[in-house]
Amino acid sequence: MSKIAFLGAGRMASAIVDGLLARQVCQPADLACTDGGDDTARTLASRTGIRAATTLEDLVAGADAIVLACKPQQLAGLDARLAELTASRLVLSILAGKRLERLARSFPRARNLVRAMPNTPGQIGAGITAWCAAAPLTAEDRVIISGILGALGKVVELDEPQLDAVTGLSGSGPAYVFEFAAALRDAGVAAGLARDTAWRLALETVVGSAQLLARTGTEPEILRDQVTSPNGTTYAGLQRMAARGFRDLMRETVVAATERSRELSRDS
Repeated sequence: MSKIAFLGAGRMASAIVDGLLARQVCQPADLACTDGGDDTARTLASRTGIRAATTLEDLVAGADAIVLACKPQQLAGLDARLAELTASRLVLSILAGKRLERLARSFPRARNLVRAMPNTPGQIGAGITAWCAAAPLTAEDRVIISGILGALGKVVELDEPQLDAVTGLSGSGPAYVFEFAAALRDAGVAAGLARDTAWRLALETVVGSAQLLARTGTEPEILRDQVTSPNGTTYAGLQRMAARGFRDLMRETVVAATERSRELSRDS
């Protein structure tokens, strides 16, 4: 694997570093990081053995790929020297809402630009990341991108216009799942269970159901119907969800997040 520099050392950068090291895609000596002054680089370096760079020149020295892992709003304020320092290097951005066209203005001499949308389960290697490139990747650069993003979990290549919908679905999606789990817990309490019992039951139900979906590869509607007896308890619950427009609500939720992603992309 080529040497990789991380501009930012927060949760997603840490997740990528952990994944790269755990999968032995890279050694600590292959990786360097820096931060915006919040001491996250020193913390990450101390924990993993990678190098905490002291200057931008130190960060990119020998690096073949640069991962933009700072906050999206920090892009406009990045050191102008990066335009030259990233010349002939592969630049991978995980900055939400920052389009390739915008990235090209900050890194005009990069050999290629890749925009990616990971999600938070990537912190434990269980995420899914969609990505697109400004130009077709060489075989060597495709290996680099697959290695970096694969450290977070599964990977899918899409056209850039689809990334706003990805943001609305899988990027924001973990929050929807967490909210559903919390609602299931609270519903259990309302039905008469102690809170800790309701939470344990809700958590294991969500985790187990997701594992069943993933391992069987069965359509969710089929698994749903296997649980549902005519006029039974599950049927009664599903009828109430349908009456309240549960699927319509989820559709509106994802569309709202997608539209907001488009707005943010235009503003940036």
